[in-house]
Amino acid sequence: MWMFHTVALLLLMTTNGMSQGRLLKEEPVPSRFLEGGRTIRIYLPPSYDREPKRRYPVLYLHDGQNVFSTAGPRSCFGWGGWDLDKTADRLIAEGRMREIIMIGVDNTRYRYKEYRGKVLPEAGNGKKKPVAGGTNEIDNSRFEAYANFLIKELKPKIDREYRTLKTPANTGVMGSSLGGIGSVSLAWEHPKVFGRAASLSGSFHIEKRNFLERVLQPARRKPGPVRFYLDSGTIDFTGDDDDRRYTDLVADELRRLGWKDGKSLERFTEARPFTDQELEKTSLPFDKWHEAKSSQHNEFYWRMRAWRPLVFLFPPE
Repeated sequence: MWMFHTVALLLLMTTNGMSQGRLLKEEPVPSRFLEGGRTIRIYLPPSYDREPKRRYPVLYLHDGQNVFSTAGPRSCFGWGGWDLDKTADRLIAEGRMREIIMIGVDNTRYRYKEYRGKVLPEAGNGKKKPVAGGTNEIDNSRFEAYANFLIKELKPKIDREYRTLKTPANTGVMGSSLGGIGSVSLAWEHPKVFGRAASLSGSFHIEKRNFLERVLQPARRKPGPVRFYLDSGTIDFTGDDDDRRYTDLVADELRRLGWKDGKSLERFTEARPFTDQELEKTSLPFDKWHEAKSSQHNEFYWRMRAWRPLVFLFPPE
């Protein structure tokens, strides 16, 4: 019996050792759409090297500097990165999600206009109205350039160089804050490319609630069979509610258009910040605890919640 348990333990340790994915060295990708191209970071799942005939879904991630463990524990103003590679390894080992390839796409100083989605004029007025920031003209060129980079350059490159499943149902996009609304907007505008989208603490208030009031509310039908994950906290560093109200309204509009909770739509609200006792069990540095108790709009909370969209968007087969 002792020998049996010893062998079982060794097998378990070996299996755990083999169940880690692999992060590749960051790579610059040239682009005819984006000035200077863009740096990407790639995670390959645990079985990628062992199963040479297997193909995998792909998740594209905004703010690529922040999403993997290589970001380091003191990155992002001391909040640390998302550690998505470690989270995915754990969920895969537990059988709670499919093995996927993840592509982190770095942001730049054009982050706001690239991620904010397509801005539309107010309904019933053919004239372009001023938008947030004091501009006199609606300019979607940065968002469209970023979308073209993802769809016409980056995705074909990844599909060509790695063993991917290319269909919309196997292609997702995910981000937080501006990257959250950007992900939802990309899937809405391009459902034949992105069939999965996740928004963590999405900034649905920007551009005078453009996506909610000028895109969703006038819509009368689904653009395509996209699966959406939406979440928020209830407080952020501005003293507001981490866009909880507007995220609720976005979810309500998606339900009106036919999305079903638990099937094609997941809406999660983190009802309160962590307590001291809960923070003590995390790796968050003590000097960040005070901030963590007053705002859920940061990489710490996104790191802690990121398992939810992974499980919902890519459940085990």
